[in-house]
Amino acid sequence: MFVDIAKVKIIAGNGGNGAVAFHREKYVASGGPDGGDGGRGGNIMFVVDDNLSTLADFRYKRKYKAPDGKNGEPNRRSGRSGEDLIIRVPRGTIIREVESGKIMADMSSNESFIAAKGGRGGWGNSHFATPTRQTPRFAKNGAPGEEWEVSLELKLLADVGLLGFPNVGKSTFIPVVSEAKPIIADYHFTTLTPVLGVVRLGEGRAFVMADIPGLIEGASEGIGLGHEFLRHVERCRMLVHILDAAGSEGRNPVEDFEKINSELKAFNSELAQLPQIVVANKIDLATDSQMETLEKYMTDKGYKLLKMCAPIAEGTREVINEISKMLSSLPPIKLYEHEEIPVEFFEKKKTSGFEITVNDGVYFVEAPWLLSILQRTDLDDYESLQYFQRVLHSSGIIDALEERGISEGDTVSIYDFEFDYVR
Repeated sequence: MFVDIAKVKIIAGNGGNGAVAFHREKYVASGGPDGGDGGRGGNIMFVVDDNLSTLADFRYKRKYKAPDGKNGEPNRRSGRSGEDLIIRVPRGTIIREVESGKIMADMSSNESFIAAKGGRGGWGNSHFATPTRQTPRFAKNGAPGEEWEVSLELKLLADVGLLGFPNVGKSTFIPVVSEAKPIIADYHFTTLTPVLGVVRLGEGRAFVMADIPGLIEGASEGIGLGHEFLRHVERCRMLVHILDAAGSEGRNPVEDFEKINSELKAFNSELAQLPQIVVANKIDLATDSQMETLEKYMTDKGYKLLKMCAPIAEGTREVINEISKMLSSLPPIKLYEHEEIPVEFFEKKKTSGFEITVNDGVYFVEAPWLLSILQRTDLDDYESLQYFQRVLHSSGIIDALEERGISEGDTVSIYDFEFDYVR
């Protein structure tokens, strides 16, 4: 089954806790603190797998959790890090954060993408030893891993998209010019999934063509198959619009042309701006009058009308040459840029609360939503640091610290960030 959209929840591993331990050795009277650090939690990583062509695997598994890091041990032994969890997706998959709608990654290259970072391991008590605190009996817990709900959307990587009403001959044309083998029959919607074919023009010259399942009027609103597959046209560099020149099913090719372009514009206005080549198919069935009317209309609209009879490959070479000529002057396939999730987005989640614990004058603050803000704060930038301080005030953390009796100069520890409290 062809599935090109899915929604999953991904949870990176939590960091292991730091250990509280003291050195024990024969003939050593009083060993110092030697608790080791916790291990890092496993990341959630997406990689491209060219053996996959759909997102069908995500229909049954909707939650992915990476292993947690192990806790630290005595003798300053760090805990083992959790293994990264690798999720394989087909090339061309867009990963989007559901709530904000921001694009996290476009899986179109061979580069892997860490979608959720594992939490850092907590420090063991050996990190907290000072001249005035020689036997710290506390350690730091590991940080939680990132957690996201993401949508996966497959947008096929094709140079050329074939458009047209059902039964105009798209599925007949693509196997004639490429090695694709779509289902061909004399009824509507024989093509139920997008079909990709590589058109080879000679050594080192080729392009990818996609046969998009038949569009009909209302496709942009979910009628027919078009609403499901219009997204696969969005990456195309150009479109080839195939018309039934003979109107063999009682339709008017001019009206078909206008209806399909209206659906493109309704779905995404940018699609209607893509370069198009118009091809009249079934010319063996069309009358001279029909051809003259269609050609005049396309000429008046600024299009050059190409003619072919796909089943016998008449005119198909001319169509391919025209496509190749146009592609040579067009930009490469569209790639989607990473969109940064604004820091303010995480502040909205501060209703989840926070927890403050105190050990030997160190005030530990824990709040998963605050960690997300901290990770995106540039502590070397004054304005960014000011924003983080405002969050601490607006969330009530500063007031809670003062209620717990914090004094000027006391240490505040927020995961891997520490600072001395100043009123």
